Amino acid sequence: MKAITLYAGKLGLNAARPEPVRKPGEVLVEIEQAGICETDLQLAQGYMGFEGILGHEFVGIASEGKFSGKRVVGEINCACRDCDTCLAGRPTHCPHRTVVGIDRHDGAFAPRLAIPETNLHEVPDSLETDAAVFVEPLAAAFQIVDQVPIALGDRVAILGDGRLGFLSAQVLRLSTENVTVFGKHPSKLGRFETFAKTIQIESPDEDFVSEGLFDVVVDCTGSTTGLPMAIRLARPRGTIVLKTTVANEHQQSLAAIVIHELRVVGSRCGPFDKALRALAEGAIDVSGLVTHRFSLEQVDVAFKAAVSPDAFKVVFEIG
Repeated sequence: MKAITLYAGKLGLNAARPEPVRKPGEVLVEIEQAGICETDLQLAQGYMGFEGILGHEFVGIASEGKFSGKRVVGEINCACRDCDTCLAGRPTHCPHRTVVGIDRHDGAFAPRLAIPETNLHEVPDSLETDAAVFVEPLAAAFQIVDQVPIALGDRVAILGDGRLGFLSAQVLRLSTENVTVFGKHPSKLGRFETFAKTIQIESPDEDFVSEGLFDVVVDCTGSTTGLPMAIRLARPRGTIVLKTTVANEHQQSLAAIVIHELRVVGSRCGPFDKALRALAEGAIDVSGLVTHRFSLEQVDVAFKAAVSPDAFKVVFEIG
């Protein structure tokens, strides 16, 4: 089968990739649509040292099992479900886990994917595929409020005007009206203006009148520049939520974290049920966010488009 693979740092189309082989408990999913994520861009730059088929944001049709014939989305952490960590209710941190399209598990930039049936969630008939492809990153956004209580009136800053920043800002707006988004691109910031205050920046090093004023700062920049900016914007004893994973190493003094007694929270995958419900009920709006569509054969142009200021969500139409 055709698949987009990454090997020895080289991204490209493999026209003769072997069909996926199911492990016990796994089922096959016929992929309809898969989105390019910031993590995919970082993997292509060497993050995690991944080799195999990329892609973890997908919508497909289960070809077997209890969801056979149904549209599904899938959680990306493939846990053993039997170790102490899993039995304690933390399967996303299973020490034996693989991660779809990220760590030792082939991903969804291919016609078919083998994935544990326990990872799958049925997509409601009312939800369009263009909306369902956002379930995985939206679940990651809901993880923020699962980890950090947001009080009515809390001042929240979102760093980054991209896909995850947009979803995170909408989720946090459900808890507080005081959401400010910092970003570089006027065309992207315009999408936020109906529900958040926006501030355009030229450089994360510039001076801000809002320094030290935010109760919660969420780094969705996809860059090592996000953390130092977050430290500057957070109030003493405020909270910084790190959603960014990057291939490059951070070069950051931690003194300000100690001096200002800042709380730093790593935040990763989140609840698919909440994301699906929010989309189905219209609490989160993702209409019009898919800006570019490509076939698997157009891998090079698709990944170039994904880093363009004019792009928001780039997807592969596969099914």
